[in-house]
Amino acid sequence: MEVVEANAIINHDFSEGLLSWHPNSCNGFVSDGSDYAHEIKAESGNQFAVLSNRTQCWQGLEQNITSRLLPHVTYNVLAVVRVGGSAQQTADVLATLRLENPNSGPTFLSVGRVTASRERWERLEGTFSLKSLPCRAIFYLEGPLPGLDLLIDRVHIWSAIIVKNPAFGLNILENSNLFDGLRGWYPLGSCSLNVATGSPHTLPPAAQESLGWQQSLSGNYIFVTNRKQTWEGPAQTFTEKLKLFVTYQVTAWVRVGSGGTGAQNVNVAISVDGRWVNGGEIEADVHLWREVAGSFRLESKPSNVMVYVQGPSPGVDLMVAGLQIFPVDQKARFEHLKKQTEKLRMRDVILNISGGSALDRFCGFCVKVKQTYTSFPLGSCINRSGLDNDDYVAFFVKNFNWAVFENELKWYWTEPQKGNYNYRDSDDLLEFCKCHGIQTRGHCIFWEDSNAVQQWVKELNQNDLRAAVEKHINDLLSRYRGKFQHYDVNNEMLHGSFYQDRLGKDIWSYMFKMAHQLDPSAILFVNDYHVEDGKDAKSSPEKYINQIVDLQERGAPVGGIGVQGHITYPVGSVVHTALDALSILGLPIWFTEMDVYSTNEFVRADDLEIMLREAFAHPAVEGIMFWGFWEFMSREQGHLVDWDGAINEAGKRFISLKKEWTTNVKGHTDREGQFKFRGFHGTYEVEVSGHSRKTRQTFTVDKGDSPIVVEICL
Repeated sequence: MEVVEANAIINHDFSEGLLSWHPNSCNGFVSDGSDYAHEIKAESGNQFAVLSNRTQCWQGLEQNITSRLLPHVTYNVLAVVRVGGSAQQTADVLATLRLENPNSGPTFLSVGRVTASRERWERLEGTFSLKSLPCRAIFYLEGPLPGLDLLIDRVHIWSAIIVKNPAFGLNILENSNLFDGLRGWYPLGSCSLNVATGSPHTLPPAAQESLGWQQSLSGNYIFVTNRKQTWEGPAQTFTEKLKLFVTYQVTAWVRVGSGGTGAQNVNVAISVDGRWVNGGEIEADVHLWREVAGSFRLESKPSNVMVYVQGPSPGVDLMVAGLQIFPVDQKARFEHLKKQTEKLRMRDVILNISGGSALDRFCGFCVKVKQTYTSFPLGSCINRSGLDNDDYVAFFVKNFNWAVFENELKWYWTEPQKGNYNYRDSDDLLEFCKCHGIQTRGHCIFWEDSNAVQQWVKELNQNDLRAAVEKHINDLLSRYRGKFQHYDVNNEMLHGSFYQDRLGKDIWSYMFKMAHQLDPSAILFVNDYHVEDGKDAKSSPEKYINQIVDLQERGAPVGGIGVQGHITYPVGSVVHTALDALSILGLPIWFTEMDVYSTNEFVRADDLEIMLREAFAHPAVEGIMFWGFWEFMSREQGHLVDWDGAINEAGKRFISLKKEWTTNVKGHTDREGQFKFRGFHGTYEVEVSGHSRKTRQTFTVDKGDSPIVVEICL
């Protein structure tokens, strides 16, 4: 089995100079030995770090490793060190972690020590583990007496083995098809389990999408009766079969028996040392078998892991068929997505070049094509305080072409107390976007979550509340008429009902109608979360579709579907299946608040790539918005850029994908004077040169099936 060990240290051998390293109150440089007075050679590579002009024992070399650590994981430390200087004595070299938290002073954790000399390289070794992650964890090497140089050849900090090639697609649960009775399964609680027949023989759609082949099921299912608690159901322990840092897909058919009132929530739960992890959730009823699709991943070694199916009310029978858990080969799907992307987001271009000399036409013109603008909307949420940070602004302007305001347009921000208005922040953000040619989404006019409603609004009676709703939407959209391309009219209607409970069911469609009347140019969106990941029975694609259809039947001009995209452990096939379901409505789908969570920035980068590739390759998706990109100005552990402006692995992956989705080509015309290429949709600049003349021209590659022809005269 192929394995790798992840090093938490960036630039561990100083092959990139002191990149990511910081000398602590002393001088630092990288030497190959030739420019160092004591004729010392590196042990492993071609260079080593030198820390000189040290006046205190604690002065040395440090690196911030916060984002690459996990709690409850044992890390091994290896540093190869020696000392330099005129004296011949030995000296202790120490490896230390400085742990910083905002409400207390720093604490120091010793992780290794070795006695070093001028004569040879020594191995400093140690271990450490953190119960919880601090705000900042700084690793540094220190110790020799003042006046001695500290020399470092390389540094490694590594943890668990990450399996690269698990048995992708192979179910790790025992006896899922129930060919051998209930072997491997046991009842959780006092319920009773029996095997019955009559369930589907085909895999659920999301599982078919992942596995790529038609595996048949037995038609057997676990029939659960005598349930006295919601958490009672079939269970299986499978601790030893799990691998760290591998994403597992969960799939099953479920159904409930009679005895309950209405539809029942059914949840596939993963118990990890007693901690509940959501493996997928759906509403089930007595009439149809329903698919549960979800995912999970472990990033620290557990002692006990159990899967169980729970959820229906006590007394309601539960049926579970074909429950499988299998590792997903996420990257194997990328080749398919790349082909889909090339088909969907690119177009053939023919440059017809005329003029020039006979020699030019014989030898061919030199052609350089550069894409200067990408037409696909790729944006992020921003906030007013971010505009005061030059690095924040620079990253945003360079990498995004759309914006949405984090809070500054929400009612609780624009009118926190009745009659006390604040449009200053949203005005500033709009002006900033206008200056930089950034298009904007309006988020949001209303928000159904009662926790997001101002106290003064909550205290209004029905008539006054209706009047306040009408005044707010009139004030907001009259002020910004034509300035926002989209509006999220009423945020998260699948999860909240503050206005509907007080003003009746028609209030939602009324909000859409009034918004359209006030600003007919804006596209009006619904917007909700957990639609794409199978983790929430309230917001399944089916429920979202039913809500949108109901709004349309009431006359609401719904113009777009907002899928927020706050996701953990994404599985491409699950996301794709949800998008396919939503696309039946024929409305544009936007990911409106995308972010992925992981304390490990390398894992976060992989998860982000999954989401971006799935979205960009799907024909119904017409835009992607991130919910922030800067540390502390985005979801925790979901950022692309660290607080100090350093682009982390997730940010680098994002930039790499942007580069992949940008077309820059060069070459020579053929004998017919043509230059052909296939390019992503957007704006281009072409430079054509011959032996004595040169010309530049801009053109646009828009959507279309037939080649676009551009005439250029030299």
